[in-house]
Amino acid sequence: KPLNIKALIGGEPVPKPLAHELLSRCNELWNIYGPTETTVCSFLTQISINDDPITIGKPIANTTVYLLDANRNPVNQGEIGEIVIAGDGVSLGYLNRPDLTNERFIPNHFENESNGKVYISGDLGKMVPNGHVQCLGRIDHQVKVRGYRIELGEIEHNLMLIEGIK
Repeated sequence: KPLNIKALIGGEPVPKPLAHELLSRCNELWNIYGPTETTVCSFLTQISINDDPITIGKPIANTTVYLLDANRNPVNQGEIGEIVIAGDGVSLGYLNRPDLTNERFIPNHFENESNGKVYISGDLGKMVPNGHVQCLGRIDHQVKVRGYRIELGEIEHNLMLIEGIK
């Protein structure tokens, strides 16, 4: 018998087998998505057993999503683009990292009345017909392990420094 709880899952795309397993153990399952740079919950949706695909939902209040191509132009409905987030939850940038701040937080040129910034997430997504966003994983070689971002290139570089490793 399922527990009388609401379960929250997030941080990366949710595989269907995991969603189905969790749904068999709780009353409700909610998918939350949002990088730390945008308050960790920028999107929200309840997952049901019939969801196909499983999405991250729609942006929460005072949040806007853009899906951009490699030239930072909006993609057409249903096309894959990089998830870019705007709104009240977008932070001011990284502490003592102006280089990274300027790379990932760019001026919001998509809204005339906005003089805020958008956050370039590094995640790929596409808008499905019901208006929800499907998260498709990273655009780069970064992976997440238990919510921590890991740069595989850094691991590879350090392994190559060890004598006898090729």
